[in-house]
Amino acid sequence: MAIKTVLCIEDDRLIGEMYVRSLRKAGYEVDWVVSGNDGLVAARNKPYDLMLLDVMLPEQRGSDILSTLRSKDRDMIPDTKVLVLTNFEQDEESRMAMEHRADGYLIKADITPRKLISIIESLDHDH
Repeated sequence: MAIKTVLCIEDDRLIGEMYVRSLRKAGYEVDWVVSGNDGLVAARNKPYDLMLLDVMLPEQRGSDILSTLRSKDRDMIPDTKVLVLTNFEQDEESRMAMEHRADGYLIKADITPRKLISIIESLDHDH
């Protein structure tokens, strides 16, 4: 299944705009929301191939969103890959908690738009 649709949940305007612009240029359909609650609603309302999920968000943390969408009992987003974006090294516990529910874990400072696209393309070939 090729990745075509992307949900970007990112409250930093500059970073969000940069991701959205470069993803659209690369041919992806992108929806962008800036709060945790909106992200949760968006993810439930429409199937996305990929979710870019910031950890530190207003209203709900990325880890909360992920545990709601992918709980032990059910996966509401079975066909969605999740890439977690974070600004800083988190404590191991929260990282571990998210890592087994996510498909990738990226430190924002290391990620250029080009690198992001190549990571998405490599996820695409995992199928």
